[in-house]
Amino acid sequence: MSKGLKRIVLVGRNIELRVVSLVVRCREVADEVLLFDSGSNDETVELADEIQCEVVHLNGVLSPKNLCTTLIEQGHDAGTTLFLPISDEWKLSELPLSVNRARENWDVHYVFQDSRPSRDVDETVISETTIRHLIVNSRGAQALAALPDEAKSSALEDRLKVRFVLADQPIQLPQRESLATASRFAQLFYWMLESKHPLLLFGIPGVVLFVLGYRLSGDLATMFTELNSTSIGVTLVTIAMTLIGLFAMMVALILYIMGKQVARIQHQYNWPKDSA
Repeated sequence: MSKGLKRIVLVGRNIELRVVSLVVRCREVADEVLLFDSGSNDETVELADEIQCEVVHLNGVLSPKNLCTTLIEQGHDAGTTLFLPISDEWKLSELPLSVNRARENWDVHYVFQDSRPSRDVDETVISETTIRHLIVNSRGAQALAALPDEAKSSALEDRLKVRFVLADQPIQLPQRESLATASRFAQLFYWMLESKHPLLLFGIPGVVLFVLGYRLSGDLATMFTELNSTSIGVTLVTIAMTLIGLFAMMVALILYIMGKQVARIQHQYNWPKDSA
C-alpha cells in the first residue's frame, strides 16, 4: 500500500551512528529509501547494505542539479522524491515537516540556506545555496537537472509549481525523538554491537568476571573452615574467574589500541578496505 510519498533520499557521509535509525524511520513514511553517500570512510555503506537500503555513490558537489541528475541516471525519477542532507545540525524532529511539504504536490519545493541572505530569493544562484530539504516530482527533477550551473531560482519555467524558502535557522519542533537520536550513549552502544567492538566483546564480560571473582574471594576465608576437595575446588574456580576477567580486560584494551593503530596506518597510506 502506498504511503503517499514515493521516495526519501538521505544524503550524507560518515553517519554510521544514525543511518540505521534514519532508514527505519523513513521507511514508515515513504515507499522506498535511498542513501546518496558522498564519500564515507566509516561503516555507513556497510550498515545500509545490511538493512537492504540501496546506496548510490554521489560524485561532485552537493547541489539540487547534481542530486536530480544522479536520481535520473539511476532511474528513480518517477514519483515525488524528498532529499534530506543529513548533517550534525539536522534533527529527526524536522522529518515530519518535510514529509508534509512533500505531500502538497509541489513540482519543486526547496528550503535552503544562503551565504548572502540579504539578496532577493528570485536572484539566488541555486548552486551557491546549502540544501535543507529538496522536494521534486518527475517534472521538477527534469527541470532542475537541465538548468545551467549558474542558474537562478527565477530560471525555472512558469508552468511548474515551485517554491523557494530561505531558512536562516533550523526549525525547532517540540516532538519526541528516537532513542538512537536523543541518546548519544544509545548511539555508541548500537555502534559497538554492529561493529563487534572489542571493548564490548571482551571488556564487559571481563569486568563482570573480575568483579564476581574479587567479591567471592573475600568470602572464602569465612565460608570454609577446613581444607577439603570442595573448598579447594571453589577456591580454584574463584581464582580462575578473577584471572580470566583480568585477562579479558587486557585483551579488550590491546585489541582496541591495535585497531586504532591499524586504522591510522591504513588511512595514512590509503590502503583499500578488505572486501571479504
